[in-house]
Amino acid sequence: MSSLHQRETSLWHPFADMSAVRDEQFCVARAEGVWVYDQQGRRYLDGTAGLWYCNAGHGRTEIVDAVARQMRELDTYFVFNDVTNPPAEQLADRLAGLAPVDDAKIFLTTGGGESVDTAAKLARLYWVHQGRPERTHILSRGNAYHGTNGMGTSIGGIEANQAGFGRLVPDTERVDRDDAESLREAIERIGADRIAAFFAEPVMGAGGLYPPKPGYLEAVAKICAEHDILFVADSVICGFGRVGGWFGVERWGLRPDMITFAKGVTSGYLPLGGVVVGGRVAEPFWRQPGHPFRHGPTYSGHPSVAAAALANLDILEREELPARADALERPLHEGLLSLADHPAVGEVRGGTGLLGAVELAPDVLAADPGAAARLQRAVRDRGVIVRPLAKAVAVSPPLTVAESEIDLLVQALREGLDEVTTD
Repeated sequence: MSSLHQRETSLWHPFADMSAVRDEQFCVARAEGVWVYDQQGRRYLDGTAGLWYCNAGHGRTEIVDAVARQMRELDTYFVFNDVTNPPAEQLADRLAGLAPVDDAKIFLTTGGGESVDTAAKLARLYWVHQGRPERTHILSRGNAYHGTNGMGTSIGGIEANQAGFGRLVPDTERVDRDDAESLREAIERIGADRIAAFFAEPVMGAGGLYPPKPGYLEAVAKICAEHDILFVADSVICGFGRVGGWFGVERWGLRPDMITFAKGVTSGYLPLGGVVVGGRVAEPFWRQPGHPFRHGPTYSGHPSVAAAALANLDILEREELPARADALERPLHEGLLSLADHPAVGEVRGGTGLLGAVELAPDVLAADPGAAARLQRAVRDRGVIVRPLAKAVAVSPPLTVAESEIDLLVQALREGLDEVTTD
């Protein structure tokens, strides 16, 4: 039985070659726990938790009920100027209390891309209010993914995501992915007095799923502090238990100037993101009159979305799901490592949270540059969903996944690799 829904669509799919998918899509009709179901009723292990976000698993009626209650009382309203609402206030207080940042303030957005753009604009404006408007440069890493909004596209390190759009935001530059000295060299060449901030994902996601080399994050945080450069952790993927801890930076003892978040804060049930802003960066905006931050999405502080986040945080906390990610990290990594000697595999990455990737061998990619997409489809045919990247497939199951279900994921990958090898 085919899992593909065959009809010409009017829906433009992100990142898709629409000529290939316009009349043949994989239609997800419902979900429960770690499983999603197509329109024919066939179930699939959600080996990616959606797009890295469904940390608490699907079908959590507690979240649904919280949103419904909130919608009956105050469905929607804005938080511009002096307007507020109880769920937004409660969520900001709760997140500020969880964040490993001194005197944290919370700026809410509707997703990760907006959060990155918010943090980047805020970094530049902070230096304006310090009398240093020349500090505009923003540094990031090769292979980095920081969303697809204007600023995030500009500071991203995936070249294909920038190609064809022309000149975007100036004064941005990439450094080598895991080489702290590359950051130091860029600072010396550009001049610390011209640099506003350095952005880094704790674990790089869409750029290939690369955990940091030992000591790297601690080293770049120290370099930023030495040169008075704002350090921004992009924890959109890594937060809310994905790599353990609430914001994904606690594992390395980091205390960034800002942290971007999204995805797992609601387990994807409703769109929400934000920026944790440390007291140092917030100070000129909060304590000095005449410095409004003229920026913000319409749905910032949306009460029903905030209610979803609060209910999701209750689940994560009550069921100790961030700690569960720590416990499952090793079984997932060992399962993926069992594929390392397969002739179609070039590298296995993981071991830092409930994340991992299997990169295809160079000869497989040389014979078919689209082999990762073929592998993804072969695995899906076996009842497991994984995420295709340029050279690899990534996995990031819900934090509620069982070890037996991890075994199922690994077996589907093994059989899919066999198919890719024999085709």
